[in-house]
Amino acid sequence: MQYFHRSSIAPDAVLEEADRYFGGRLTAAASDRRRREYHGGIGRITLTVQPEGGHYTLITLKTDNVGESEVDKVAKRFLSVVHTRVHPDHEVRGAY
Repeated sequence: MQYFHRSSIAPDAVLEEADRYFGGRLTAAASDRRRREYHGGIGRITLTVQPEGGHYTLITLKTDNVGESEVDKVAKRFLSVVHTRVHPDHEVRGAY
């Protein structure tokens, strides 16, 4: 599956948040200036960030499983965490 999110958070801040968030759940497999890979028993996540349209960052998450797998739930939850950094009053809903 592949998920996209546009945020006003800088690309480097998104990568730092990803290292904190995924670091406790998955093992870092690869790291680049704008890309991270994490893997574990539940699957693999590839994260890329790119500046887009001035003050925005395009976040792309790819997983190696189907849409309702455990690794997809972890990926979707990360996007909620990023969104909450911009909008602290956002209430995360959902079973992921």
